[in-house]
Amino acid sequence: METNRIILRPWRDSDAETLYKWASDPDVGSRAGWAPHQSVEESLEIIRTVFNDALHTWAIVLKEIDEPIGAMGYGPSCECDLPAREGEPLIGYWVAKPYWNKGICTEALRLMLDHIRETTDIKSLISGHFVDNPASGRVMEKCGFVPTGETCIDANQYQGANRPIRVLRLEIR
Repeated sequence: METNRIILRPWRDSDAETLYKWASDPDVGSRAGWAPHQSVEESLEIIRTVFNDALHTWAIVLKEIDEPIGAMGYGPSCECDLPAREGEPLIGYWVAKPYWNKGICTEALRLMLDHIRETTDIKSLISGHFVDNPASGRVMEKCGFVPTGETCIDANQYQGANRPIRVLRLEIR
């Protein structure tokens, strides 16, 4: 999947060093609820496990530099306590700090949503963002997600204790 600026493609083992470069930044993971990567080996393990679903998790590759600068995906609701409906996938994404506020996550999310509409019968998607990361909520809202009015607290996430998560949903069909 691609636009003029980005490509969504499966992660590769050869991306481990680049993933580590971006995912070791403590400001990146904390906004999404995961700890900074501690080594290239850890990043490789994430590629082989968490990102191993080539049908639902992609590297966000910036064409200009031909390397991954983030991740985009959807799948079963994670360990967080979002009020997902039966079979309702959770979407998630992140982008490296130098690329914040450039519309890249919005562009990647729109691309993934088009893919979901064209290739699945998914009826709705759920997501959420820590309330102290409103930029992530703006990305979702630009792509049609609507706040549900629900907030949950998730103590299981990295730095998640007592950090409220604002819940949003997108009705696809």
